Amino acid sequence: MTRSRIDWQDLLFGLFLVAVAAATLVATRKLNVGNAADMGPGYMPRVVSFGLLAFGLFFCVRGVRRAGMAIEAVQIRPLLAVLGAVGIFALTAERLGLAIASVVTVIVAGFATRDGRLRETVPFALALSIASVLLFIKVLALPVPVWPR
Repeated sequence: MTRSRIDWQDLLFGLFLVAVAAATLVATRKLNVGNAADMGPGYMPRVVSFGLLAFGLFFCVRGVRRAGMAIEAVQIRPLLAVLGAVGIFALTAERLGLAIASVVTVIVAGFATRDGRLRETVPFALALSIASVLLFIKVLALPVPVWPR
């Protein structure tokens, strides 16, 4: 991999954090902030946003001031597999239930790597599905359907 005069990874990460902080500050601008003794609904989002903004600026400055490795080309397979898995979960969680949607999501996400094998991914998906049902349904008592209706 080639070296670059700018650490693009730090710079882009810093810009991302600054953008998220700015969007949050804009989105919460009409909320009452209050003060530390009497916090309003906008207090914590603002505090977290300013912290995020500080970290973002730190990474931006660090990225510009030091050399770094060039960013690799985007790999399309992992990108599509992870985005597809998130989309499938969003579309199937309510209809198929948490148990089945979790299994399908992990199997689709397993296609992100060429090294993934179905005989390893399926048991992992089943274990994660059981763990998610135990956590979200039994421990947290969320009203999420476990099986199809």
